[in-house]
Amino acid sequence: MIKIDAHQHYWKLDRGDYGWLTPQAGPVLYRDYAPEDLAPALAQAGVARTIVVQAAATHEETAYMLQLSDANDSIAGVVGWLDFHDPNWRGVLESFRSHPKFVGIRIMIQDMSDPYESHHPNSLEALRYLAEIKLPVDILINSKQLPATIELLRQVPGLHAVIDHIGKPAIREGVFEPWAGQMSEIAATYPGIYCKLSGMLTEAAHDDWQPEQFTAYVRHIVEAFGTDRILFGSDWPVCLLAGSYQDVCDVLEAALPPTLTEREREALYGGNAAAFYGVELA
Repeated sequence: MIKIDAHQHYWKLDRGDYGWLTPQAGPVLYRDYAPEDLAPALAQAGVARTIVVQAAATHEETAYMLQLSDANDSIAGVVGWLDFHDPNWRGVLESFRSHPKFVGIRIMIQDMSDPYESHHPNSLEALRYLAEIKLPVDILINSKQLPATIELLRQVPGLHAVIDHIGKPAIREGVFEPWAGQMSEIAATYPGIYCKLSGMLTEAAHDDWQPEQFTAYVRHIVEAFGTDRILFGSDWPVCLLAGSYQDVCDVLEAALPPTLTEREREALYGGNAAAFYGVELA
């Protein structure tokens, strides 16, 4: 089995475009993270390649990640960011698409003061174009933003997208609904929407989580989306706030339905990411 981690980040603080990364973020996150920092954990977990996802809302950071990918074979693809309000967004997008490892963009609804900002006419125009060309789109939300996300999908029904971090349910509080019903609605209504089994440890108490807390959430996503629309992702290095890379892998393994076949496991751990992002497994 060739494993792909479908969601991780690299950043370099002195680039200056990570507004959310301040000393107040704490020593775990407030430092540089590069491919050589992740390499030992990938080797231990048997993960061959990764999808690097944007962590700054700038075109410059996307260009930086693409430069990293040129020098690192472990990077299978780069998910960047696009300013939909830039009059030249199509030109910027075409420049990104000329790079062989550019595989998609991420919209960060989570960071919007009003999630319905994602319905701005400029955003809808851009997203409808992305749907037309079938460019993968990552959607970053928290569970309270699911109603706005469902409405967005109604307006762009052909979007080829993946919901990051299982929609960030309130795992710490053990809240299951309405998250579960809303995720089921998305899965049933929009066959082009996938879901990442990622970012879960940090939704629990960082220093006091138990593996069994995640089981119901993981199994609900597997049941709702099916085994061909789920992707393994670590959310490294953000995951380090709550556990190691291996902890992420172990928690997911413990939470998965025991009935998964070898083919279904291969899909979850690599095949689905390769298909969704259009990258090579090897």
